[in-house]
Amino acid sequence: MKKIYFLIASMLLGCIGTANAQITNENDIIVTDQEGNQEVIQLPEGMTMPFDSLMIQYNNKVYLTPDPDCNFRDINPSYPKEVYIERLQSLPNIIEMPYNDEVQKVIDRYSGRFRQSVSTILGAANFYMPIFEQALEEYGLPLELKYLPVIESALNPKAVSRAGATGLWQFMLSTGKQYGLEVNSLVDERCDPIKASYAAAQYLKDLYRIYNDWNLVIAAYNCGPDNISKAIHRSNGETDYWRIYPYLPKETRGYVPAFIAANYIMNYYCEHNICPMRTRLPAKTDTVMVSKNVHLEQVAAVCHVDLDVLRALNPQYRRNIVNGATKLSVLRLPTQAVNVFIDNEDSIYQYNAERLLRNRVEVPIEAVEVAYVAPERTSRYSSRSSKIVVHDKGRKGRHERAERHRKHRRGDGGGQSVTVKSGQTLSEIARRNHTTVAKLKKLNKIKGTTIQKGKKLKVK
Repeated sequence: MKKIYFLIASMLLGCIGTANAQITNENDIIVTDQEGNQEVIQLPEGMTMPFDSLMIQYNNKVYLTPDPDCNFRDINPSYPKEVYIERLQSLPNIIEMPYNDEVQKVIDRYSGRFRQSVSTILGAANFYMPIFEQALEEYGLPLELKYLPVIESALNPKAVSRAGATGLWQFMLSTGKQYGLEVNSLVDERCDPIKASYAAAQYLKDLYRIYNDWNLVIAAYNCGPDNISKAIHRSNGETDYWRIYPYLPKETRGYVPAFIAANYIMNYYCEHNICPMRTRLPAKTDTVMVSKNVHLEQVAAVCHVDLDVLRALNPQYRRNIVNGATKLSVLRLPTQAVNVFIDNEDSIYQYNAERLLRNRVEVPIEAVEVAYVAPERTSRYSSRSSKIVVHDKGRKGRHERAERHRKHRRGDGGGQSVTVKSGQTLSEIARRNHTTVAKLKKLNKIKGTTIQKGKKLKVK
């Protein structure tokens, strides 16, 4: 089996590189095998997200703060190869965790340049890892798979890849819907930590039924079963990840090493002086079922819960609106706020509802009259066109009342007439003379709606 060496430039890793390594961009690494052949591989997108960008992401800026008691945070000890091998073999895992230079280079990146990103991930892990473990346990899967979201999304429930994969487990839209995750204008369950974790567990179990090998399952999770099948075919039927490695897409070649490195760094971060960030998310939460649409601002104001914490606990709601009117929907709250919500549910629904939930149920439209008038034919070759004029009955009623009031004041009995001009309609004449089309037709014995230019009409 070929052994492939990662040669990573010092400017990328913050450590000593080699003259043979070249960096094409931040996510690409050129590796050289024992025969001197070079190729570009790509590390997982979630892993290569720089710290500055990571910190402005939704979940990180909301509830994570640096630990002021952390010492030696900038000192990264180096260890001999044998130490890394022993540590990987000491992990209580079912999935094979072999050591090689590829794995070492990814560990170096986690413990070096991206150590602050790891600190952020560790802070978020306190909340998310129990959720992942519960889902994996129910499907009878190895619990070390809980570190897949570390390389998929850096534990950001709102993460969206360049290809559109979304959430902690980075589901594409079609795959998410295939595994029962709802996506519409108000909700994206790919961002729901619990539902997405159970969907991911089911997907991983389905992949294991196909390959019966966890490294192939992990690789298929990244690039899809079709690409794995192609790689197996091109390698003459090999079913070992490290043997089909050269035939995999660039990112997938770095994916299993990244997964092994994630298992290492999430367990041995202390040995590299990486300090987890502190989280403001409540340790205990519970859910309530909502039967009406409710905005998170309504809940935050009445239940006295920080709005950012509510958003972090309910990242699946795209517009901060829990769509209870569509179906019973889950709202996750800090445990102490659950009874407050139950006791004040009506007040919550009413709080600033007109501003926050503008969604008119019915909009009345005033009745209209439609009048037709045929314009004058200017020549025997001209075409006759029709004109439709909409007359507002509500405005007509106001005009009628105003005219009756004026007649009453001046004692005017009527008797006036007008001459029809080109293009005028009964509605327009009625409006100008403060009367109605019906009265004009009755007064002038008009049966249809057509009037000719030059005709005199009584208007009063």
